[in-house]
Amino acid sequence: MSSPNTSLKAFNTLGLEVSAQALYIADTPKAIINAWQATQQANQPFIVLGEGSNVLFLENFHGGVIINAIKGISLEEKAESWHLHIGAGENWHELVEHTLKKGITGLENLALIPGMAGSAPIQNIGAYGVEFKDICQYVEVLHLPTQELVRLHRDECQFGYRDSIFKHEMKENYVIIAVGLRLAKQWKPVLSYGDLAKLNPATVCAWDVFNAVCHMRKSKLPDPRETGNVGSFFKNPLITHELASTLLQKWPEMPHYPQENDQVKLAAGWLIDQCNLKGHQVGGAAVHRQQALVLINENQATPQDIVALAHEVRNHVGEKFNVWLEPEVRFIGAQGERNAVEVIS
Repeated sequence: MSSPNTSLKAFNTLGLEVSAQALYIADTPKAIINAWQATQQANQPFIVLGEGSNVLFLENFHGGVIINAIKGISLEEKAESWHLHIGAGENWHELVEHTLKKGITGLENLALIPGMAGSAPIQNIGAYGVEFKDICQYVEVLHLPTQELVRLHRDECQFGYRDSIFKHEMKENYVIIAVGLRLAKQWKPVLSYGDLAKLNPATVCAWDVFNAVCHMRKSKLPDPRETGNVGSFFKNPLITHELASTLLQKWPEMPHYPQENDQVKLAAGWLIDQCNLKGHQVGGAAVHRQQALVLINENQATPQDIVALAHEVRNHVGEKFNVWLEPEVRFIGAQGERNAVEVIS
C-alpha cells in the first residue's frame, strides 16, 4: 500500500495527473481481498486496474486503486486443441507472442492490444475479425464479500460487442483472477479486415498475420509510452440496416460491415475523419492525426480537456450522420465508474 493521495499518472495510459487515496499492488487473490477489506474498513470506494489502458479518470479518485498483478501461464495439450490458464496480470500482447513462439496459433489477430489478460473479457476485446469470446473457454472470478472463486463458462459471460457480464451484473464486488483459453490446433486464418485481406490464404502463416497486425496498429496508433492515449476511444457504432442504406446513398464509399440481427457496423474512425477532425484540439487534448478514433494527451491535458474533446467529436458525427458514438473507454469519477455517454452528452 502507498501513502494517501498517490499519483496515478503511471497507472493510466492517458498519462493524466490524477491521484487516489491509496494504491495496492496485488499479486494473489488473498492480496486483492486484503486490499478490498482495507477500503471497506475506511468506507472508501475501490476499483481494480490492470495497465489502466482503457480508463479515463475524470478527477481524483476518493478511494483505493488495486492493481491486479496475478501472474502465471499454464498449458495443457489435448488431441485437437491447446488449453491455457492465464493469470489476470499477464500482459496481453506478450501472451500473444509467447503462444506463437510455442507454435500455438489463434491469438495473432489480437496482437498489440494494450492491457492485461484480466481486462480482455470485460471489454470482449477484438480486432481484425477476432474477438475474445471466440477463444475464451472460461473466466475465473473472485467474489470479494464471500472470498469464493467462481468459474464462468464462456456462455455465462454474456459476451457482446465490447460488452460482457463483467460490465453489468458482475461489475460490483467481483474481480477477474484468470482466463481460460481454448485454441484449436487446426488453424484457420481470419483475413477479412484491413491489410490482412491482401495476404494469400493458401500460403499465409500465423506469424504473417501477427506481423501484418502489428504493422497496421503501429502505423495508425500512437505508443502510449510516448503519447498518452487509450487506443480506440469510441466503439464502432452498430446501426439499423435501414439507416445504413440511407447513409450509403449519400456516402457510397462508407465502410460498413453487416452483422447479425439486421444490424450494420460502421467504422467510427471513418465517420470522425469525414468531419475533418484529425488534429482538432481542446486544451491539451487532440484527435490523433493518423487515426481519428484515438484521442491523445498531446500537451498536459486535463480530464476536462479529454471530455470536452469527446463531446465535440460525438456532436460533429451525430449532426452529420445521425449516428451517436459511445465511448469504449471506462469513465471513472471520484466515487467510481460513471456513465460515459451521459458525461460527454
